[in-house]
Amino acid sequence: MEGDSTGYKSPKESSSHKRNKKEPENRNSSSNEENKDKKEDKVEEEYLRELDLAVEASKGRNLNLKDDPKYLERLRIEARRAYLEQRELDRLQLEKRVLEEKEILFGNKRVSREKGLERDEFIQRALKLDRDKVKLAEGAIESRPTEAAVISYELPDSYDEDNLKRLEVLKKKQQGKAKDKVVNEQELWENKLYKYGTSKFGVTQAEEKREGTKLIDVARKEGRVFKDEVLGDLTEFKDLVSDSVDFVLDSTLPELKLSDVSHITQGYEEEHEGISCLLMVCADDSEDGTSSEDGSDMENRKKKTSNNFLRRLRRLERKQHKMMLMERQKLPIYLYRNELLAAIKKYKTVIVVGETGSGKTTQIPQYLHEVGYSKAGMIGVTQPRRVAAMSVAARVSKELNVKLGSKVGYSIRFEDYTSSSTLIKFMTDGMLLREFMGDPTLSKYCCLMIDEAHERTLHTDVIFGLVKDLVRYRSDFRLIISSATLEAEKFALYFDHAPIFKIPGRRYPVQIYYTKTPEANYLDASIITVLQIHLTQPLGDILVFLPGQQEIEYIQEELTQRLKNRKDIRELIILTIYSSLPSDMQSKIFEPTPAGARKVVLSTNISETSITLDNIVYVIDSGFCKLNSYSPKTGLDSLVTLPCSKANANQRTGRAGRIRAGHCFRLYTKFSYDKEMDDNHDPEITRVNLSSVVLLLKSIGIDDLLNFDFMDPPSPETLITSLELIYSLGALNDKGDLTKLGKTMSELPLDPMYAKTLLTSIKNNCYDEIIVIISMLSIGNNVFYVPKDRKIHADNCHKNFYTGNSDHLMLLNVYNQWKESEFSMSWCYENYVQYKSLIQSQNIIEQLKQLVTRLNLLPADGASGSEANGVKTNDGGSSSNSAEMNLKELMLKSIVSGFFVNVAIRSSLKNEKNFRTIKTKQLVEIHPQSSLFNQQAKYVVFNDLVLTTKQFMRQVSEIQSKWLMELAPHFYQNIQLPKQ
Repeated sequence: MEGDSTGYKSPKESSSHKRNKKEPENRNSSSNEENKDKKEDKVEEEYLRELDLAVEASKGRNLNLKDDPKYLERLRIEARRAYLEQRELDRLQLEKRVLEEKEILFGNKRVSREKGLERDEFIQRALKLDRDKVKLAEGAIESRPTEAAVISYELPDSYDEDNLKRLEVLKKKQQGKAKDKVVNEQELWENKLYKYGTSKFGVTQAEEKREGTKLIDVARKEGRVFKDEVLGDLTEFKDLVSDSVDFVLDSTLPELKLSDVSHITQGYEEEHEGISCLLMVCADDSEDGTSSEDGSDMENRKKKTSNNFLRRLRRLERKQHKMMLMERQKLPIYLYRNELLAAIKKYKTVIVVGETGSGKTTQIPQYLHEVGYSKAGMIGVTQPRRVAAMSVAARVSKELNVKLGSKVGYSIRFEDYTSSSTLIKFMTDGMLLREFMGDPTLSKYCCLMIDEAHERTLHTDVIFGLVKDLVRYRSDFRLIISSATLEAEKFALYFDHAPIFKIPGRRYPVQIYYTKTPEANYLDASIITVLQIHLTQPLGDILVFLPGQQEIEYIQEELTQRLKNRKDIRELIILTIYSSLPSDMQSKIFEPTPAGARKVVLSTNISETSITLDNIVYVIDSGFCKLNSYSPKTGLDSLVTLPCSKANANQRTGRAGRIRAGHCFRLYTKFSYDKEMDDNHDPEITRVNLSSVVLLLKSIGIDDLLNFDFMDPPSPETLITSLELIYSLGALNDKGDLTKLGKTMSELPLDPMYAKTLLTSIKNNCYDEIIVIISMLSIGNNVFYVPKDRKIHADNCHKNFYTGNSDHLMLLNVYNQWKESEFSMSWCYENYVQYKSLIQSQNIIEQLKQLVTRLNLLPADGASGSEANGVKTNDGGSSSNSAEMNLKELMLKSIVSGFFVNVAIRSSLKNEKNFRTIKTKQLVEIHPQSSLFNQQAKYVVFNDLVLTTKQFMRQVSEIQSKWLMELAPHFYQNIQLPKQ
């Protein structure tokens, strides 16, 4: 029992003891469970909140939650998911299109036995893999379940990587044969800024030498601009330049010491810097406005950003105008402003001689306006070229801070950009001659400046004779003759011993280089010289003088191909300038060159004096130019390529040296310059057809043409031939007086032959068609273009326009098809037709139609063209073949009525290419680009002749011999015509 008393416990006591022992443990476990429940509740609450935010985000933006950062984050996630979903579908569609194109290219293609069958089997296996891949992707998308509110989506990594690789392959195909990625200008600029921002002092130059481009900086290596070989070593670029042109230094044009003349490019750099800052600030403003603001706040933000942009833009414009005024004061002519105005006030005629770039063209009209001459009448300025008239007018309007066309305007053929408030008017010399027709005393003008008088164009020489008498007649009239050469004594003697005012122009010395030996091909030499300068010389723009558009386009294409995808050399911007180039393309040459790049301008002699390019350091003179030539014996015009004169060469040299020491590379020897070149070319009035000028002088009332006061009289034979031509056209009667037809012809801004063609077409009811043909002929040979790598395809496209027997009707066909395409640009690209040329032709058509309407030349019923002849055009119907043939015959007859002088007959059947002009028996051939080149035409009428290796007829149409006696019996009555 003792053991019971010590060790035994009742069940009640045992349970009580256990309960007392577990109470602390239960309290600890309950508190842990409560904490765990609170955490789970919190997690669940967060999850539900995330779910609610996801639902709200999937519905769209909730403005009540705009300040909730988690909602904004969820909104971003939902937008990302939506983007990924759409990207998946877009990538799938892209893969389908790529697969379809591959199947079209390779699906049924079998390679030749010479190449083997392995390549074909590989292509087929690759196509099968692509098909399976697309099918698998489609199945994955279709089998994916759609969810109600929150769409969770993960883009498969393998699929994404595969598409990225495929896109990289597509990019490589577009990049051509380039092995490395081509770095664009923006990346170069960013890399340069990063390098300069992270480097220490002295590191930049070392990096440029070690990691920069492979340019050979001769100035830095040798301590001078040129080595003994002039243009340095090109061994690193043998793949680009296989040959070189060797030059020798001959002389240096001296530097002008003008203390007030400073670096002209500073204003351009500051201007570009201001524009860049403005765009960056506006970009920052726009990024700030993309936050989660409500609609009204967003609109206010946009309005505020827009106002800030306009305010900064106006401030920048004021800064640019201020810099432009500062540039005006840096020009050499500014130092002589008061003396020049005093001379103009004292003398009625002043001869101003200033080198190119002195500022005489842009500043003299402004000086006259500033001292009050414009209060008495307009200030007129003539230019020999359309490009110069437009560009100078635009520059002066900017300097005066007025809109072009208001106080400052210009007038060229088929384009008048003036108004009733115009005070300074720039115009071509031809337009001033037309103003003489309606106002022989020029009563609207108080001052007239004849610019670039040294060029001695046909119209300029005629203006000399007219304004010489005008100055004697009007005491209040002031005449300024502006010339860029020192041939001023001749002008002074002609204008009654007028005073000569000389202005210096060049600011820096220019070194002149000649070739050691004559160059066999000046075009290849020009290309090589451009590359030599670009690869070896410090930065500075290049100006290349070439004869004409064809040579310019050839060199442009060659340079583009050679420099294509070249990462190891800096960017070369290739620009062109010639008279028939559209104005928007011409204006690109005036844009500043981007930092780190070089600009090369391929130009005709238009850049000798008419326009000024500031950043030109290197000039390449090919030594050739194109001149019009006229033979009174044959009565035919031609455009020939001839060596330029010494005066031309000196003018070209003067284009360099405006911002720093310049260099002129002449692609001919010193012996050729000294012994073979003429001092000056003969004035244009002595070597061109004068029929248009004779008709114009007759309309003014000048009948005694042989005794007209020309500075250099044309030959009597040329005047007589011109009188005979306009007489045969019906513009003069037997007494030599102007007929009614001649008066109407003189009012049209066309050559007399074109004018007669247009007036005849009105009688023949084919006016609508002929006016299109004349406008297409007026733009020159710039309708078609042929890419070098697609010549066969382009030629085949052009042959689709052939009508079988007429280049004139082919041009009409081109325009009509373009019109049917609703004047589409893509149509032009597909058919290798110059879109800009057709736009120019369209403008000429509108101008001519307005002029014809203003002159009341159309019949009262207004019917003309195909409608008057019963031919339905684009209205869904079709006419009879006889009516259509009748319209073609009427069009060709209208052309013959104006160009009956330009008719040729095939000389013999043995030599099918040879033709002879009927009147002069001159041997000619059809141009290879004509649609009649391989046709068996007997009689042809042509537009003009071009002399290359032979005399070629351009714009040719087949005609019938009986039309000659019908339309020009007075011209062919003494000629025995062979039967058709």
